[in-house]
Amino acid sequence: MNLKKIFIFASFCAMSLSLSAQQSFTLDLYSGKPKVKSSDAKDTARVWVYLPEESRNTGRAILILPGGGYEWLAIDNEGHGLAPFFNDLGIAAIVLKYRMPHGKPQVPISDAEEAMRLIRHSAQQWHINANDVGVMGSSAGGHLAATISTLSKDDVRPNFQILFYPLLTMMPGKTHKGGHDNFLGNKAKTKDERLYSPEQQVSRHTPRALIMFGEKDDLVPTWNGTNYYLELYRHDVPASIFIYPNVGHGFGSTNNGSTNLCKWADMRSWLQSF
Repeated sequence: MNLKKIFIFASFCAMSLSLSAQQSFTLDLYSGKPKVKSSDAKDTARVWVYLPEESRNTGRAILILPGGGYEWLAIDNEGHGLAPFFNDLGIAAIVLKYRMPHGKPQVPISDAEEAMRLIRHSAQQWHINANDVGVMGSSAGGHLAATISTLSKDDVRPNFQILFYPLLTMMPGKTHKGGHDNFLGNKAKTKDERLYSPEQQVSRHTPRALIMFGEKDDLVPTWNGTNYYLELYRHDVPASIFIYPNVGHGFGSTNNGSTNLCKWADMRSWLQSF
Protein backbone atom coordinates (compact mmCIF):
# COMPACT_ATOMS: atom_id res chain seq x y z
CA MET A 1 0.00 0.00 0.00
CA ASN A 2 1.50 3.35 -1.06
CA LEU A 3 1.67 6.39 1.20
CA LYS A 4 -1.34 8.05 -0.44
CA LYS A 5 -3.54 5.01 0.14
CA ILE A 6 -2.30 4.71 3.73
CA PHE A 7 -3.18 8.36 4.33
CA ILE A 8 -6.68 7.95 2.85
CA PHE A 9 -7.28 4.75 4.87
CA ALA A 10 -6.04 6.39 8.09
CA SER A 11 -8.23 9.45 7.47
CA PHE A 12 -11.25 7.23 6.87
CA CYS A 13 -10.61 5.30 10.09
CA ALA A 14 -10.21 8.50 12.08
CA MET A 15 -13.45 9.90 10.66
CA SER A 16 -15.33 6.67 11.39
CA LEU A 17 -14.02 6.62 14.96
CA SER A 18 -15.06 10.23 15.43
CA LEU A 19 -18.57 9.58 14.14
CA SER A 20 -19.03 6.45 16.26
CA ALA A 21 -17.93 8.29 19.39
CA GLN A 22 -19.99 11.40 18.70
CA GLN A 23 -22.78 11.89 21.23
CA SER A 24 -24.05 15.37 20.36
CA PHE A 25 -24.73 17.39 17.24
CA THR A 26 -26.77 20.35 16.02
CA LEU A 27 -29.35 20.51 13.24
CA ASP A 28 -31.51 23.16 11.62
CA LEU A 29 -35.10 22.20 12.37
CA TYR A 30 -36.25 22.89 8.81
CA SER A 31 -34.41 21.92 5.64
CA GLY A 32 -36.32 24.64 3.76
CA LYS A 33 -38.70 27.41 4.73
CA PRO A 34 -41.07 26.57 7.60
CA LYS A 35 -44.76 26.33 6.71
CA VAL A 36 -45.65 28.78 9.48
CA LYS A 37 -43.84 32.03 8.84
CA SER A 38 -42.51 34.28 11.59
CA SER A 39 -42.64 38.05 11.47
CA ASP A 40 -38.90 37.93 12.20
CA ALA A 41 -37.21 36.39 9.17
CA LYS A 42 -33.89 36.20 11.02
CA ASP A 43 -35.31 34.08 13.84
CA THR A 44 -34.56 30.44 13.02
CA ALA A 45 -35.32 27.16 14.77
CA ARG A 46 -32.55 24.68 15.67
CA VAL A 47 -32.13 21.51 17.69
CA TRP A 48 -29.22 20.24 19.75
CA VAL A 49 -29.26 16.46 20.00
CA TYR A 50 -27.58 14.83 23.02
CA LEU A 51 -27.49 11.04 22.81
CA PRO A 52 -26.60 8.82 25.79
CA GLU A 53 -23.81 6.28 25.74
CA GLU A 54 -24.83 3.12 23.94
CA SER A 55 -24.37 1.03 27.08
CA ARG A 56 -26.85 3.21 28.98
CA ASN A 57 -29.38 3.84 26.23
CA THR A 58 -32.97 3.03 27.24
CA GLY A 59 -34.53 4.14 23.97
CA ARG A 60 -36.40 6.95 25.70
CA ALA A 61 -36.09 10.53 24.45
CA ILE A 62 -37.22 13.94 25.63
CA LEU A 63 -37.69 17.23 23.82
CA ILE A 64 -36.57 20.16 26.01
CA LEU A 65 -38.26 23.55 25.60
CA PRO A 66 -36.56 26.43 27.49
CA GLY A 67 -38.53 29.34 28.89
CA GLY A 68 -38.11 33.09 28.63
CA GLY A 69 -41.60 34.56 28.55
CA TYR A 70 -41.90 34.00 24.78
CA GLU A 71 -39.49 36.92 24.41
CA TRP A 72 -36.11 35.17 24.68
CA LEU A 73 -34.78 31.71 25.61
CA ALA A 74 -32.99 30.64 28.81
CA ILE A 75 -31.39 27.97 26.66
CA ASP A 76 -28.44 27.22 28.97
CA ASN A 77 -30.13 26.96 32.38
CA GLU A 78 -33.36 25.46 31.04
CA GLY A 79 -31.97 23.69 27.99
CA HIS A 80 -28.39 22.48 27.56
CA GLY A 81 -27.83 22.31 31.33
CA LEU A 82 -30.55 19.65 31.68
CA ALA A 83 -29.20 17.29 29.01
CA PRO A 84 -26.52 15.56 31.18
CA PHE A 85 -29.14 14.51 33.74
CA PHE A 86 -31.21 12.74 31.10
CA ASN A 87 -28.19 11.23 29.34
CA ASP A 88 -27.03 9.74 32.65
CA LEU A 89 -30.41 7.99 32.83
CA GLY A 90 -29.96 6.66 29.30
CA ILE A 91 -32.41 9.16 27.83
CA ALA A 92 -31.73 11.11 24.64
CA ALA A 93 -32.18 14.86 25.18
CA ILE A 94 -33.10 17.16 22.31
CA VAL A 95 -32.98 20.90 23.08
CA LEU A 96 -35.10 23.10 20.83
CA LYS A 97 -34.47 26.74 20.03
CA TYR A 98 -37.98 27.61 18.93
CA ARG A 99 -38.93 30.86 17.24
CA MET A 100 -40.62 33.65 19.16
CA PRO A 101 -44.34 34.12 18.44
CA HIS A 102 -44.68 37.94 18.33
CA GLY A 103 -48.42 37.44 18.85
CA LYS A 104 -48.68 34.47 16.46
CA PRO A 105 -48.94 31.32 18.64
CA GLN A 106 -48.65 28.85 15.78
CA VAL A 107 -45.00 29.86 15.25
CA PRO A 108 -43.53 28.18 18.39
CA ILE A 109 -46.22 25.49 18.38
CA SER A 110 -45.31 24.44 14.84
CA ASP A 111 -41.62 24.37 15.83
CA ALA A 112 -42.32 22.12 18.83
CA GLU A 113 -44.49 19.82 16.71
CA GLU A 114 -41.87 19.66 13.96
CA ALA A 115 -39.21 18.78 16.55
CA MET A 116 -41.40 15.94 17.85
CA ARG A 117 -41.86 14.77 14.28
CA LEU A 118 -38.10 14.92 13.65
CA ILE A 119 -37.32 12.85 16.75
CA ARG A 120 -39.78 10.12 15.82
CA HIS A 121 -38.72 10.06 12.18
CA SER A 122 -35.08 9.74 13.36
CA ALA A 123 -35.90 7.01 15.88
CA GLN A 124 -34.05 4.20 14.12
CA GLN A 125 -30.98 6.31 13.37
CA TRP A 126 -30.78 7.73 16.89
CA HIS A 127 -31.72 4.40 18.58
CA ILE A 128 -34.90 5.86 20.06
CA ASN A 129 -38.25 4.22 20.79
CA ALA A 130 -40.72 6.33 18.80
CA ASN A 131 -43.45 5.45 21.32
CA ASP A 132 -41.47 6.75 24.29
CA VAL A 133 -40.80 10.39 23.44
CA GLY A 134 -41.66 13.01 26.06
CA VAL A 135 -41.50 16.76 26.32
CA MET A 136 -40.09 18.97 29.04
CA GLY A 137 -40.66 22.69 29.36
CA SER A 138 -39.84 25.45 31.85
CA SER A 139 -41.97 28.55 32.46
CA ALA A 140 -43.17 29.70 29.01
CA GLY A 141 -41.52 26.55 27.65
CA GLY A 142 -43.72 24.67 30.11
CA HIS A 143 -46.73 26.37 28.58
CA LEU A 144 -45.57 25.29 25.12
CA ALA A 145 -44.95 21.73 26.35
CA ALA A 146 -48.41 21.54 27.95
CA THR A 147 -49.98 23.08 24.84
CA ILE A 148 -48.69 20.37 22.51
CA SER A 149 -49.54 17.78 25.17
CA THR A 150 -53.18 18.89 25.22
CA LEU A 151 -53.82 20.13 21.66
CA SER A 152 -51.48 18.22 19.34
CA LYS A 153 -52.42 14.85 17.91
CA ASP A 154 -51.00 11.64 16.48
CA ASP A 155 -47.27 11.68 15.66
CA VAL A 156 -46.59 15.04 17.32
CA ARG A 157 -48.27 14.36 20.66
CA PRO A 158 -45.72 13.53 23.41
CA ASN A 159 -45.91 10.30 25.40
CA PHE A 160 -45.23 12.11 28.68
CA GLN A 161 -44.63 15.65 29.92
CA ILE A 162 -42.39 17.24 32.56
CA LEU A 163 -43.24 20.81 33.50
CA PHE A 164 -40.99 23.14 35.52
CA TYR A 165 -42.89 26.13 36.96
CA PRO A 166 -45.14 26.23 33.85
CA LEU A 167 -47.51 28.98 32.79
CA LEU A 168 -50.77 27.09 32.25
CA THR A 169 -53.38 29.78 31.70
CA MET A 170 -53.76 32.64 29.25
CA MET A 171 -56.84 34.12 30.92
CA PRO A 172 -56.55 37.86 31.77
CA GLY A 173 -56.04 38.62 35.43
CA LYS A 174 -54.58 35.17 36.01
CA THR A 175 -51.86 34.84 33.39
CA HIS A 176 -48.38 36.34 33.19
CA LYS A 177 -49.14 39.45 31.12
CA GLY A 178 -45.80 39.56 29.32
CA GLY A 179 -46.02 35.91 28.29
CA HIS A 180 -49.66 36.38 27.27
CA ASP A 181 -48.97 39.43 25.10
CA ASN A 182 -45.89 37.93 23.48
CA PHE A 183 -47.76 34.71 22.70
CA LEU A 184 -51.20 35.99 21.68
CA GLY A 185 -50.75 39.73 21.27
CA ASN A 186 -52.27 42.42 23.47
CA LYS A 187 -55.66 42.23 21.73
CA ALA A 188 -56.25 38.51 22.01
CA LYS A 189 -59.72 37.01 21.61
CA THR A 190 -61.25 35.21 24.57
CA LYS A 191 -61.67 32.02 22.54
CA ASP A 192 -57.93 31.97 21.84
CA GLU A 193 -57.10 32.65 25.49
CA ARG A 194 -59.20 29.63 26.43
CA LEU A 195 -57.80 27.46 23.64
CA TYR A 196 -54.22 28.12 24.73
CA SER A 197 -54.90 27.65 28.44
CA PRO A 198 -53.75 24.02 28.90
CA GLU A 199 -55.66 23.70 32.18
CA GLN A 200 -58.86 24.07 30.12
CA GLN A 201 -57.82 21.62 27.39
CA VAL A 202 -57.05 18.45 29.35
CA SER A 203 -58.65 15.26 28.05
CA ARG A 204 -58.23 11.55 28.68
CA HIS A 205 -55.72 11.57 25.79
CA THR A 206 -53.39 14.02 27.55
CA PRO A 207 -50.09 12.26 28.40
CA ARG A 208 -49.00 11.59 31.98
CA ALA A 209 -47.34 14.55 33.69
CA LEU A 210 -44.78 15.56 36.29
CA ILE A 211 -45.22 19.14 37.56
CA MET A 212 -42.63 20.98 39.67
CA PHE A 213 -42.98 24.39 41.31
CA GLY A 214 -41.23 26.60 43.83
CA GLU A 215 -43.45 27.70 46.71
CA LYS A 216 -42.24 31.31 46.47
CA ASP A 217 -42.64 31.68 42.71
CA ASP A 218 -43.63 35.33 42.21
CA LEU A 219 -43.88 35.15 38.41
CA VAL A 220 -46.00 32.06 37.84
CA PRO A 221 -48.07 31.17 40.94
CA THR A 222 -48.16 27.54 42.04
CA TRP A 223 -51.90 27.30 41.39
CA ASN A 224 -51.01 27.09 37.70
CA GLY A 225 -49.65 23.65 38.54
CA THR A 226 -52.30 22.58 41.03
CA ASN A 227 -55.21 23.48 38.72
CA TYR A 228 -53.62 21.52 35.88
CA TYR A 229 -52.92 18.59 38.19
CA LEU A 230 -56.56 18.51 39.33
CA GLU A 231 -57.76 18.47 35.72
CA LEU A 232 -55.40 15.61 34.92
CA TYR A 233 -56.67 13.74 37.98
CA ARG A 234 -60.30 14.41 36.96
CA HIS A 235 -59.59 12.90 33.52
CA ASP A 236 -57.78 9.83 34.96
CA VAL A 237 -54.41 10.91 33.58
CA PRO A 238 -51.49 9.78 35.80
CA ALA A 239 -49.79 12.84 37.28
CA SER A 240 -47.49 13.91 40.12
CA ILE A 241 -46.84 17.38 41.50
CA PHE A 242 -44.02 18.65 43.74
CA ILE A 243 -43.95 22.10 45.35
CA TYR A 244 -40.60 22.92 46.97
CA PRO A 245 -40.44 25.26 49.99
CA ASN A 246 -38.42 28.49 49.94
CA VAL A 247 -37.81 28.25 46.17
CA GLY A 248 -38.73 30.86 43.58
CA HIS A 249 -39.03 30.92 39.82
CA GLY A 250 -36.43 29.67 37.35
CA PHE A 251 -34.56 26.96 39.25
CA GLY A 252 -33.89 25.02 36.01
CA SER A 253 -30.55 23.23 36.14
CA THR A 254 -28.98 25.64 38.63
CA ASN A 255 -27.79 24.48 42.03
CA ASN A 256 -30.32 25.11 44.80
CA GLY A 257 -28.77 22.98 47.52
CA SER A 258 -31.04 20.36 49.04
CA THR A 259 -33.93 21.41 46.82
CA ASN A 260 -31.82 20.70 43.74
CA LEU A 261 -30.97 17.22 45.04
CA CYS A 262 -34.64 16.53 45.81
CA LYS A 263 -35.67 17.76 42.36
CA TRP A 264 -33.32 15.38 40.56
CA ALA A 265 -34.26 12.47 42.83
CA ASP A 266 -37.98 13.09 42.41
CA MET A 267 -37.66 13.38 38.64
CA ARG A 268 -35.54 10.25 38.43
CA SER A 269 -38.04 8.24 40.50
CA TRP A 270 -40.94 9.47 38.39
CA LEU A 271 -39.19 8.62 35.10
CA GLN A 272 -38.35 5.16 36.37
CA SER A 273 -41.95 4.50 37.43
CA PHE A 274 -43.24 3.72 33.93
